[in-house]
Amino acid sequence: MTEPGVPEFRAFPLILAAPSGAGKTTIARKLRERRTDVVFSVSATTRPPRHFERHGRDYWFLSEAEFRERIGAGELAEWAEVHGHLYGTPMENVRRAAEQRQILLLDIDVQGARQIRATVPGVVSVFILPPSGRELAGRLTSRGSEGEDVRRRRLINACREIAAAPEFDYVVVNDDLERAVVHVDAILRAESARGAHMVGLAEYATRLCRDIESCLI
Repeated sequence: MTEPGVPEFRAFPLILAAPSGAGKTTIARKLRERRTDVVFSVSATTRPPRHFERHGRDYWFLSEAEFRERIGAGELAEWAEVHGHLYGTPMENVRRAAEQRQILLLDIDVQGARQIRATVPGVVSVFILPPSGRELAGRLTSRGSEGEDVRRRRLINACREIAAAPEFDYVVVNDDLERAVVHVDAILRAESARGAHMVGLAEYATRLCRDIESCLI
């Protein structure tokens, strides 16, 4: 019988959630640049593709009938309707990342995070906070591409999402972008050593104890 080897890392999905303007997407991109074991989760959507978007790269573009068929078949880890269109995370993303021992990075909102935690075991969740409310409002204003009504709605939604921060495993304040990226990276390194994410740990511990006991004879 083959002796159990050193415990191996079991990949886990990583949720990054934040209010609009907190820098979540930039942190996700920089984290992907730092680590080769992190892959983005490509979402499915019913909205039409923009001219620069490609099927399977930016989104999986589906008809509403196809999307709802996947909901009924349990093929979406989470989904929601946003501004009249459906968005969701295919379960295939989760399965493929696990098979390839890669950390699946999910850039989703609070509602999606709640669904993922209820359907996918071993998920690690991180909430990104702005350094202050005024800073967040300033970031949204500086975009300059949205009207006042949209800006107010985004700020109201931001308050609702920030109130959910205590639900998450970790919280990182993005007062300095590079430092925030380092903090999230450190969370991944720590979680990679967590016993719950190690395959064969119990068997390895038993082997070590057996080896120790043989020294007592």
